[in-house]
Amino acid sequence: MTELLAERRGSDFADLARSIKAAGLLDRRYGYYAVRMALTVLALAAVAVGFVMLGDSWWQLLLAVGVALVSTQFGFLGHDAGHRQIFTSRKYNDLVGYICGTVTGISYGWWVGKHNRHHANPNHDDDPDIDIPALAFSRDQARTKTGPLRWIAAYQAYLFLPLLLTQGVMLKVAGVEAIVKREVRAVRLEAFLFIAHTAGYLTAVFMVLSPGKAVLFILVHHGVMGVHLGLSFAPNHKGMPLVAKDEKLDFLRKQVLTSRDILGNHGVDVLLGGLNYQIEHHLFPNMPSVNLRHAQPMVRDYCASIGVPYLACGMLESYLQVLSHLHDSGAPLREPRPATAAV
Repeated sequence: MTELLAERRGSDFADLARSIKAAGLLDRRYGYYAVRMALTVLALAAVAVGFVMLGDSWWQLLLAVGVALVSTQFGFLGHDAGHRQIFTSRKYNDLVGYICGTVTGISYGWWVGKHNRHHANPNHDDDPDIDIPALAFSRDQARTKTGPLRWIAAYQAYLFLPLLLTQGVMLKVAGVEAIVKREVRAVRLEAFLFIAHTAGYLTAVFMVLSPGKAVLFILVHHGVMGVHLGLSFAPNHKGMPLVAKDEKLDFLRKQVLTSRDILGNHGVDVLLGGLNYQIEHHLFPNMPSVNLRHAQPMVRDYCASIGVPYLACGMLESYLQVLSHLHDSGAPLREPRPATAAV
């Protein structure tokens, strides 16, 4: 990454922040979030009614896709609450976050802690998002893999989508582990909310569906949710430069050089929950997600004026970049090992 670095000036971010604030882009958007939350709750109510009306039918597997999409939208709302994008008050943001966590079954407290560490050091050794046992994000990281993980990392570009199918479950498991280890602030609350989610969800599914259909419904729901979440988060940093331990970057360059924006219309904004403006989000994590689109040209032009590379591309191209990077990172593991010399 060193060759990408321009002159480091501590005032660069301050200059940009003043312009962003003067444009009103950091102001709360209560009306927007009121409408968004209402529509998301109505969507959940609609799939719940549809679930009951369909009864023990194979059509429920299609509805499971709908449940996954709605669950992901609750996840996006929880993300915004965790960054205090909705309210100025931490208490009210946390209230929304815990409600969203109850709907998705993902620990809000665990996720906020993990995500804050990611924001502090994106694509750095301290970033939990590049510390994934089954994946390698550099050739050096690939060489550390052993056992079955070594084979997975070697062919990770081909296995990436199948691996995402597991992410809906793995996020829940990670949250439960954090609760059991008391790594979240409100342990009793988090435990109660997870139990309430699990009991309510399994009761509803097995009361309405026969056991076989119920299991398939759960698998489709969590598989699609995992893919949706994975495809929303993966393009943001994967395939972007990694920051070496001894490399010093100012805040603006640390966030911009390790992030990628996804270009598209408002439909892309909804599908990806605003995460497609990852550069702007990392620079201003408490900016309401609806304002990120308006901040993008300001940030892009400012980066151009100070000579900082700014990457934005289409959705398909972003996935191709991610897969190409994963394939290259796993290359050392696909090379044949030298034969042992005979004694």
